[in-house]
Amino acid sequence: MGKAEKERLNQILSSYINSIHETFQLLDETATSSLEKVSWEEVVKMGDQVSKQATIVGMIWVGEKPEVKAIEENMETYFNTLQGFLLISHGSKVGAGPTLSSYIHASVKQIVDSCFKLMMETVSSYGSRKVDFKLVVPQLAGAVWEACSALKKTPSTNITAIGRSMTQVAVSVKDVLREMKELKPAPSNMTDEALDGSSPQEEIGLPGDDNLSDDDLGNDLSPEEMKVAQSGAGVVSETVAVLKELIRTITGLLKQEKPNDTGDFVDALEKLLKLSQEISEQIDELGASLYPPQEIPAIKAALEKISSITGEMLAIVESFKSVSETFLQACTGLKSSIKQMEAELDSSYTSDIEAKMQNVALSN
Repeated sequence: MGKAEKERLNQILSSYINSIHETFQLLDETATSSLEKVSWEEVVKMGDQVSKQATIVGMIWVGEKPEVKAIEENMETYFNTLQGFLLISHGSKVGAGPTLSSYIHASVKQIVDSCFKLMMETVSSYGSRKVDFKLVVPQLAGAVWEACSALKKTPSTNITAIGRSMTQVAVSVKDVLREMKELKPAPSNMTDEALDGSSPQEEIGLPGDDNLSDDDLGNDLSPEEMKVAQSGAGVVSETVAVLKELIRTITGLLKQEKPNDTGDFVDALEKLLKLSQEISEQIDELGASLYPPQEIPAIKAALEKISSITGEMLAIVESFKSVSETFLQACTGLKSSIKQMEAELDSSYTSDIEAKMQNVALSN
């Protein structure tokens, strides 16, 4: 009897999950303007209902073995509530741009995934003699509560969502700067040994330092490479300044003009965010290329793209009614830093060629 009951519960659960999957696909589509706009407050309220249903599921398993009928009724109420939550969430996407839509999609998916895990564990635990499920199910119910609670922290407007994403980009670039500052020059004795082409440790087959870790290998730079790395850190530092001033500029405009959450202004912000993300990708490329052996062509390509993207960002900001002087200065500082690094690369490349030609002449 227990096996048949469990099989029936699995069939019912599978049917509900398939239905929810179909409804969830709505969130991949753009909500048409003909739909009624649902406020994010309504989505949060419906999320609270999903959370309450998760609480009921957890309570069912605290006592003795639940009846099959109780589980079936609970599943029906639970998934109907989840279905309603998905439909309301889709309604909240009316007028949402790509950035806000991605935040809504991620928050809703987290709730759906946690709900699935909870109900799947509930059904799979039915008839089990193990006592662990009495601990596991409440924990999974707790995951649903957390996911529903996170809705309150989800951006509810296009401008807020774009602002948060821009801040994340700035933090990411700042992390690259921190890593670049950890690059260090090779010890002078190692530099001399490298010029000779050998070292005492190599001659007797022993490692140079028993305390070296894998993370230390390949991070030491020659004096020429160190100069390039320092110039690169300068470029990244100036990039952080540009992103910070961009965020300040947008914040200042919001305080002055109180623009609508749709229209040309939001479209411009979406473009600025995309450009910020592109510049972050180039900063990643630049940072990776500074590790020895340094890739000069890749570094130059990244610098060229960063300069071009900065110009595009500047053109958009200049189209606003008021332009921040500090943002203009930050862009000028970045372009100046890029030119300085390009000059450093040309000088380093020329010196490297001359040194190789001299070695060839000496060997002959």
